Amino acid sequence: MRKNINAAIIGTGMIAQVHCRAIKAVGGRVLGVVDTSPERAKQMADHWQVGVFESAEQALSDPEVDVIHVCTPNAFHADLARKALLANKHVICEKPLATTLADATELSELARQRGLIAAVPFVYRYHPMVREAKALIEAGDLGPLHLIHGSYLQDWLLGMSDNNWRVDPKQGGASRAFADIGSHWCDLIEWLAGERFVELIARFSTAQKERSADAAETFSEHSAVVTNKVAVTTEDIATVMFSTQSDIPVSLTISQVSAGRKNRLWFEIDGEQKSVVFDQELPEQLWLNSRDAQTLLVRDPSRGSAEQKRLSITPAGHAQGFSHCFEAFVGDVYQAIQGAQPIGLPTFSDGLRAAQIIDAVLKSKESKTWMPIETL
Repeated sequence: MRKNINAAIIGTGMIAQVHCRAIKAVGGRVLGVVDTSPERAKQMADHWQVGVFESAEQALSDPEVDVIHVCTPNAFHADLARKALLANKHVICEKPLATTLADATELSELARQRGLIAAVPFVYRYHPMVREAKALIEAGDLGPLHLIHGSYLQDWLLGMSDNNWRVDPKQGGASRAFADIGSHWCDLIEWLAGERFVELIARFSTAQKERSADAAETFSEHSAVVTNKVAVTTEDIATVMFSTQSDIPVSLTISQVSAGRKNRLWFEIDGEQKSVVFDQELPEQLWLNSRDAQTLLVRDPSRGSAEQKRLSITPAGHAQGFSHCFEAFVGDVYQAIQGAQPIGLPTFSDGLRAAQIIDAVLKSKESKTWMPIETL
């Protein structure tokens, strides 16, 4: 980068720490963090070796801050992102961009009007082998697409003792599992395949009707002892069928209660000639299959597409993973702030697209019918 980009992080949870590491990795500076608890802000700032802002307003008014990273519970995303844009700050806002379609629509338009870089961390786009899959699809190697199917499975909310702010619709929004991780899968598939979902039918299921009243940090160890319980109204599981503008059938299973699956985003895109298969828990690999052979492609910066090479920062056989995706995403945002136009950068318009899909999923779940996906 031509100069240091100065950042402020609002939030101090698990994902905020990922943001902090990524900012430092790409040469940015974290001027300070914000938390509703001053004690928590000081504790995490000391741990991350960064400064502290007394409030979001102080961070937003600081002329040295170039970009605001919004890493709070979902219910606060829209308000903070809006204030950041109005303060003439660039923004990285965690997904979902907002808990309502109306707020997401407003934010996407505001970012456009202000001419600021406003991005959403759909970071699975940044796996080098995902870029390889996109290059193969765009080159026509698969032939006309016939079928898209996949899943995103986790187990961190498997037990009754497992709880987190995301389970509470007042903090996380009306959808939990689908909005949290299903949005990642949908963004990735639409971007990869060049297909837009036009209608869907969805079903939700809640495996744990009650959970411990004691919430814990995301992906952290929970006490197995449950003393007080609260009712659960958000989904543990979502199953969705889509149709695209080319009438390609798509099926998706989302779960946060699948034992042994830690963060398994998986997809298969089947064409007339070949198919591609990717598993986020094995991110160095991409299967390219035909009727006659199954071929395992591995990440290698000396081979493959230009984007796979760009994002491969270690030699073949020296594994890359989620944190490298996040660093590449933040690096692209910061380059965009300085005038570059990186390929595949997910912006607030992509956050709006996710909100459109989530809105249709919620309506379909209630009506138990196929639902068109609103486009603006």
